[in-house]
Amino acid sequence: MTKIAVVGTGLAGIRTAEALRAEGYDGRLVLVGEETAEPYDRPPLSKQILLGEYNDQNIALVDSELRAMLDAEWLLGIRATRLDADFRVLSLSDGRTLSVDGVVIATGARARALPGVRDLRGVHTLRTLDDALRLREDLACAGRVVVVGGGFIGAEVAASARALGNEVTIVEHEQVPLLRQLGPEAARVLCRLHTDHGVGLVTGVGVTGLVGRNTVREVALSDGRSLPADVVVVGVGAAPNTEWLSGSGIACDNGVLTDEWCRTSAPGVIAAGDVAAYRCRGGRLRIEHWTNARDMPVSAARSLLATLRGQDPTVLPAYDPLPYVWSDQYGVRLQVAGRPSADDVLELVAGSFDHRFAAVFRRDGKVFGVLAVDSPREFGQLRRDLRTAWATR
Repeated sequence: MTKIAVVGTGLAGIRTAEALRAEGYDGRLVLVGEETAEPYDRPPLSKQILLGEYNDQNIALVDSELRAMLDAEWLLGIRATRLDADFRVLSLSDGRTLSVDGVVIATGARARALPGVRDLRGVHTLRTLDDALRLREDLACAGRVVVVGGGFIGAEVAASARALGNEVTIVEHEQVPLLRQLGPEAARVLCRLHTDHGVGLVTGVGVTGLVGRNTVREVALSDGRSLPADVVVVGVGAAPNTEWLSGSGIACDNGVLTDEWCRTSAPGVIAAGDVAAYRCRGGRLRIEHWTNARDMPVSAARSLLATLRGQDPTVLPAYDPLPYVWSDQYGVRLQVAGRPSADDVLELVAGSFDHRFAAVFRRDGKVFGVLAVDSPREFGQLRRDLRTAWATR
């Protein structure tokens, strides 16, 4: 065991490298990252970076102490273009190849674009630091902002754009944002956050095109209406970065398929973070939440090291977490934990749905999720109770 390559230098890649060292790996470690920027944390991109409160130093993932501990070879601004999984050989965009003993796939995901929509100035997605800086520049003089997609990223961008004094409208193809994730009751409660802060909601329609000569001027909707826009932000989800694995023999289906120990279909190759579609109780999940990118690498690193040491990874605890996501919007913190379904019944536990509250998602008499708005103490207790109940199911 002399060399491990970590492909991807986002949170999942950095945390996997850190876990490898913490678990006693003292061989050569190579980190390959497509972005030229030093590794950074993504949650502030839609909030503090857009608002001008943070710069790149505030969101750095690696300080001098961690850099020394990792003792890694850094290849930034370089993409992995191919993986020969049989011989564990990585091909890189600069023409080099790396022969390694183990591979960590942590290439994350990229923002989806609107299909069939031509490129115009003023149209943005938000996934990288460069994306955030370009969007921040446009928001400073925008006026009218249309956010396509009412998920957490779209909602946070809308809140930031509104805080900067813009007129903001969210376009969502569902009848209410977050309907499929949280169900109608919770979705309607969260909609009020937008309307209470003067953000318009146009729901139940899609976007058919963008209008403008060189710069966007209008958003054309599927019901025939048009919305004036100086800036358009597209937040319609993310696609896992798996194309470079074509021909590798590694199984992919909306992400890199892994078992409960983060192992792919190729020995000595594991996956972690947004790109990993992992097997767990209830099926298979691919989670794009920050906490998954932070926690999954520990299991992935232990599994890889066990394999390379000739041990059986399945004696280790399987990776089977209760997902957790938070979102800061309009000065309010939303927190969601567990695996709620759109068909679950939302049951108020504390507070009022009109203000701050904590609630649970109940299904067949059992709690499967927790939702809270500005109620951290109540949320913490309910989340602990859910963890305890989940462990015994």
